[in-house]
Amino acid sequence: MSEHDEKPAESVKPADAADASGGQGDTRDGSGESGNRLRKELPQEVPGAGPAAAPAAGDAPAEPEPEPAPEPQPAPEPRLTGRQRLAQGVWPPRVTRAQLIVAVLLFGLGFGLAVQVASNSDSDNALRGARQEDLVRILDELDDRTQRLEDEKQGLEKQRDELENSSDQAEEARKQTVEKERQLGILAGTVAAQGPGITMTIQDTKGTVEADMLLDAIQELRAAGAEAIQVNGVRVVAGTYLTDSGKGVGVDGNKINAPYRFKVIGKPQDLEPALNIPGGVVQTLEKEQATVTIERSTGIVVDALRAAKRPDYARSSSQ
Repeated sequence: MSEHDEKPAESVKPADAADASGGQGDTRDGSGESGNRLRKELPQEVPGAGPAAAPAAGDAPAEPEPEPAPEPQPAPEPRLTGRQRLAQGVWPPRVTRAQLIVAVLLFGLGFGLAVQVASNSDSDNALRGARQEDLVRILDELDDRTQRLEDEKQGLEKQRDELENSSDQAEEARKQTVEKERQLGILAGTVAAQGPGITMTIQDTKGTVEADMLLDAIQELRAAGAEAIQVNGVRVVAGTYLTDSGKGVGVDGNKINAPYRFKVIGKPQDLEPALNIPGGVVQTLEKEQATVTIERSTGIVVDALRAAKRPDYARSSSQ
């Protein structure tokens, strides 16, 4: 047999068949041509491309990264009580312009109410501390004033009836006019007057009596029904004014000195109690260390006169 018959023929696989069989070809430690071709075809590996990327062969194992320290959590705020929440809401104050205006108005209203209550309390305390006899006297004075007003009303109604029923209305009107003129003359101080009343004398050795105290006495006498008043020779009328004048008092520009003597025509049973009521004229003057003496009389004469003054602007509406 020949050499060709003794050696079996070697089968040679093509390179393409090796590639088609899944790359199971003849490779030699990465130095063959097929291995180089596969490395060229694969994409280049990016080191550290993934969180789970394995370290390359022959590299030293990477040290584990230190975990970040946990952030400190804020301490929970303490729980506030209702009183503490109220205090935080009130202070520091946050005041608007409208709230400020309302506060000022409320303050003014409260101040006015406080003054009114205080004044009422003073008058109530004066009556609360009064004796039973003083309270009875005050009630009697109020009853007398009511009776005087009722008598005046009846007198006016009587005059009206006489004018309406008189056969000679002109004559009756003339009589009533004369009587009214006499009454108005007494009130105006143009004619003298006499009748029952009182005499009040005020001794002021300390010089503490002032004009306003005498004015209070005049107003109290008028309220009690005084029809004619004279002080130290000066007639007191509707337009009388009093002023302080050195150690004395001025009445309508006429200076008078202590003792001050009042001559008053009216009902004595009404005039004297009006001056002696608790907290009234007499007690006020006595607090100023003045001495007050009151005497009743059935024949008081008021003879100080005032000149009739023609008004400058007022005229009778009948003209």
